[in-house]
Amino acid sequence: MQIAHKLANWLVPIAAVVLLSVWLWISPPGILGKADALGYAVCHRLDERSFHLDDGTQSPLCARCSGMYLGAVLGIAFQFVTSKRLAGMPRWTIILPLAIFAAAFAVDGVNSYLYLMKTVTPGRLDWIPSLYTPSNTLRLWTGTGVGLAMAIAVFPAFNQTFWRSWDNRPAMTWRNFPILLALAVSLVLLVLPEWDWVLYPAYLLSASGVLLLLTMVYAMVWAMLMRIENTFDSWREIGIPLLAGLTIALLQITAIDIFRLWLTGTWGGFPLG
Repeated sequence: MQIAHKLANWLVPIAAVVLLSVWLWISPPGILGKADALGYAVCHRLDERSFHLDDGTQSPLCARCSGMYLGAVLGIAFQFVTSKRLAGMPRWTIILPLAIFAAAFAVDGVNSYLYLMKTVTPGRLDWIPSLYTPSNTLRLWTGTGVGLAMAIAVFPAFNQTFWRSWDNRPAMTWRNFPILLALAVSLVLLVLPEWDWVLYPAYLLSASGVLLLLTMVYAMVWAMLMRIENTFDSWREIGIPLLAGLTIALLQITAIDIFRLWLTGTWGGFPLG
């Protein structure tokens, strides 16, 4: 196993450089182009379901996915500041509202999907009732709620996987949960007016959230595969596992980008016609 660890210390940085170079080469130019390529790997990117800058530049992710990854980035950053190495899962009193967020996300998603299908196939699915007319406002709200739930699940799991001396107290409690909710509400209310000075950083943060979540999850998988979980005491020590997670994330994103570009011939929204 020591030989495997030493080999990984050499191969992981090389693989990271190669994959990053390939992805930078195939992705559209400019920082927003790179953000588009990140969103392209996980989102349909339909124009009418996305936010837009004043010049018409579409968000890297649709409104629902924008909310989901913005909520995830906010939740992880908040816990990083407030919970440090706390790694216990939340009590049921917090899981319950998170489950409600997930249920709202599912209901709105299904309703929105059925509404879309009725739009692109007029007359064929009119027998399916719509609960309500979907909107980007609801997509953003429900996506943000699920993003918070994802962050509250991933952060303690990350701490449990890596740190030698992690604290089993819940990482999210009712002492800090209302603060996180207030921050999430403020974030949504800032995004909804679609001001350029808010949307531009939101574009970059939401796209970065895709890479952040995938990197954290794959870093945990790497640590378990290499049997090095619970052996770390500082952030500097987990550089290779994090880089491995980033490399696997880039591999997934690059593979999906290439396949989808080959399939559709466009970096835009998934064609429905």
